[in-house]
Amino acid sequence: MTMLNKMLDSLRFALFVLLAVIGLMIYQAWEKDHPQPQEPVVTTTQNEHMPAIPATQAAQAVTSQTATTTSATTPALPPADGKLVTVKTDLLEVTINTQGGDIVGVNLLDYPESRGSSSPFVLLNNDPKTRYIAESGLLSNIGPDTAKGQAVYSVAQDHYELGAGQNDLVVKLEWKNDQGVAVTKFFNFKRDSYDIHVSYEINNHSSQPWQGSLYTQLMRTDSPPANHGGLMNLATYFGAAISSPQKTYDKISFKQMREKNIDQSIQGGWAAMIQHYFIGAWIPAQNSTSTYYSKVTPDGLFTLGMIGQPVTVAPGATSTVTANLYTGPAIADRLETAAPNLKLTIDYGWFWFISVIIFWMMEKIHYVVGNWGWSIVLVTIVIKLMFYQLSAKSYRSMSGLKKLQPRIEALKQRYGDDRQKLTQATLALYREEKVNPMGGCLPILVQIPVFIALYWVLVESVQLRHAPFIFWIHDLSQPDPYYVLPVLMGISMFLQQRLNPPPPDPVQAKIMMFMPVLFSVMFANFPSGLMLYWVVNNTLSYLQQWHIMRRLDKEPKRIK
Repeated sequence: MTMLNKMLDSLRFALFVLLAVIGLMIYQAWEKDHPQPQEPVVTTTQNEHMPAIPATQAAQAVTSQTATTTSATTPALPPADGKLVTVKTDLLEVTINTQGGDIVGVNLLDYPESRGSSSPFVLLNNDPKTRYIAESGLLSNIGPDTAKGQAVYSVAQDHYELGAGQNDLVVKLEWKNDQGVAVTKFFNFKRDSYDIHVSYEINNHSSQPWQGSLYTQLMRTDSPPANHGGLMNLATYFGAAISSPQKTYDKISFKQMREKNIDQSIQGGWAAMIQHYFIGAWIPAQNSTSTYYSKVTPDGLFTLGMIGQPVTVAPGATSTVTANLYTGPAIADRLETAAPNLKLTIDYGWFWFISVIIFWMMEKIHYVVGNWGWSIVLVTIVIKLMFYQLSAKSYRSMSGLKKLQPRIEALKQRYGDDRQKLTQATLALYREEKVNPMGGCLPILVQIPVFIALYWVLVESVQLRHAPFIFWIHDLSQPDPYYVLPVLMGISMFLQQRLNPPPPDPVQAKIMMFMPVLFSVMFANFPSGLMLYWVVNNTLSYLQQWHIMRRLDKEPKRIK
């Protein structure tokens, strides 16, 4: 075998191995974002509900710092002097605790907990084991919120619901002290929206100026949702993130939050908690500057939030401060409407620019056919058509190499151990027959980034969650329950290999024969949508290559 042939065979073999190690790389990425639980580093000099802000900022917002110590064993349940208010819209079912006016529950009505379930997906909740809540308040030395705790608001009723034909719903909470300061907290809900607009109206009827700061924060335990695991989404991110003009998408893992508190002044931006398919994010006024912070409380709550610049309300004056909360699915259009750069939380990985194009095509096709499975099939066909000429050229080269194998063997016998003459004669034969020995690697090189990009589309796109295809495929985001698609993928790989010239090295030839089995086993628990793509892609590649080889076989053979 010539050195050139060895090099080409090794390259082709390496490309197949590269596909095999993609799964390992994804697992390593998952390990990075999912560290082993550690004991949290916490400070117990402040109430767990109060923001962990720098001392200088705290001195401006609260002049009296007589904070109490919170026990690590305190249950995360509504205090006895607060009550729960439920709000229902066409998309959300929200629970508000009048203690602080915090949102302690959000159910997503359009997303079932599991396929076929009648229960909505629970995004925010106040269960001690899986607690995930959105808090907001006005931090001031005279209230409504102080370093010692949150105020208790009064409310007109316990339940609100967006009626038929109603586009807006306002929930009003009220508080006042004996000094003449009255605060009204408004929650504004809109039809067909996951945004919750929160505003405070401060009426100062006292004889002294009121000074305080708006803070908003997300608090949750390090407990991924039950459906977060599994091989199909090993690398999906579970943690926090912030956005700033300097860095539009900055992941803040729970491990980082354990090691060090965040303290950063940012104009605009947002602070989010991210999990598979769903996002919670506080969004301040984009022209305001806030101090972003984080902390870990004694009872294991990871807090990410922001506190605004101090607001002063003169005696007899009124002032308003606002913020927005997004709690819902990771849908790019909705995220982009909610806040600049919030759609970056849909993390498509290394080849995001390809993923965006693939999803755009899938979305447009789905609009016509109404089925995400057929969208994947048709997008695969479109991709094959786009690379048809490139693939055809590659397949012609591979077919030409296969037809030249007897003549190459004859050259080996003619030149024996004279490697230099054998290489020269082999290269001359390639030039004479217009065969590119490197061309056979191109289909694999093209397929690798597309495969990775489509993987991220299928993993990150909430639109494919519980999306059925046909027959036994009821959820394209989950593995094939009967492993039919992984087996078909392996068969299609095997048939495609039969069309290619076998590696001269017997060891490589055996390994290549084993590759379809290895791939079928390794990707058996990947999303069925991804397996559907691979089966269709391999089938189209086989048919194209078979057609080209059949046409070349009919061409007149040269006599040498």
